[in-house]
Amino acid sequence: MIGCIGDKARARRDQNMNSSRQPAAARARLARAVLLSGLLAASQAQAADLAVVSSGGFAEAFKTLADRYEALAPDSRIRRVFGPSMGATPGAVPTRLARGEALDVVIMVEPALDELMSQGRLLPGSKVRLALSRIACAVPSGAPRPALDTEADVRQAFVSAASVAWSDSASGEYIQHELLRHLGIEEAMRGKGRQIPATPVGEILARHEASFGCQQRSELQPVPGIAIVGDLPDSLQRTTPYAAAVVATSAHASDAKAFIAFIVDAASRPTIRATGLEPAAP
Repeated sequence: MIGCIGDKARARRDQNMNSSRQPAAARARLARAVLLSGLLAASQAQAADLAVVSSGGFAEAFKTLADRYEALAPDSRIRRVFGPSMGATPGAVPTRLARGEALDVVIMVEPALDELMSQGRLLPGSKVRLALSRIACAVPSGAPRPALDTEADVRQAFVSAASVAWSDSASGEYIQHELLRHLGIEEAMRGKGRQIPATPVGEILARHEASFGCQQRSELQPVPGIAIVGDLPDSLQRTTPYAAAVVATSAHASDAKAFIAFIVDAASRPTIRATGLEPAAP
C-alpha cells in the first residue's frame, strides 16, 4: 500500500515537472513561429529584392542563410554581392558605398563597419554583431605542415617558408602591422611575404603562389587544394567580430532588418558555426 502511494506521488511530481517545462518550450516555439510568420508577411506585403554585400569571412554562412531565407519567404530575393571589408579595390565594401552602389545590407568586420557608420553611410542603431572569427594558417595540399603551438613555432613557420601570403583585410592588417613586428621578423619577410589584395589567401596557396599563408579560418575553410594547419596560438591570436547593418540609403529598411534578424536567430547558429565562425552571444 505504501509503495502504491509512493508511485502515485512520484507520478504527480513528474507530471508537474513536465508541465513546468512545457511553457518555456512553447514560448520558444511561439517566438520562432512569430519570426517566420513575420518574414512571410513581409514578403507577401512587398516582394523586395535585397542587395546584401558580405565580406569573405562571413561569405559561406551568408550563402547558406540567404538560400534558407528565400525558401522560407519565396517572394523575397537576395542579391548576393561580395567584397572585402577594407581596402581601395573596386569591390571593397567602402568603395561600393562611396560610389553610390545600391545596397541594402552590409556584412563585414565590425571595426570597418563602425567607420562606415560614423561616416553616415549606415542606418544608426541597425548594427548587429553576428559572429567572431579566428586567424588560421594553411599550406598547399600535400606540403609539410609546420607546428603552430607556440610563438616560437609561428616565428619558425614564417621564416622557413619560401613565400608567405596574408590578406588585405582585418587579419592581414594585423599580421602586417603588428604580428611581424611582435615576432621580430619584419626584415626576414621583406621580399618573400606579401599582402594579397581582394583574392582569398587560400586561392593563392592552392595555386602554389605562396607556400604558407594566414587568414580568417572561415575564409580558408571552403578553399579546395589547401590544408589548414591550425589557428594561431592564443598569445598571438586576434579575434575579429563580424557585424551586419542596414545601408542608410536603402529603400527597403524594414526588409533589411528582417533579414538581419533571421541571420542572428538561434536556428542560424549551427550554420554559422559550421563555416568556422563562432556565433555571437545573444
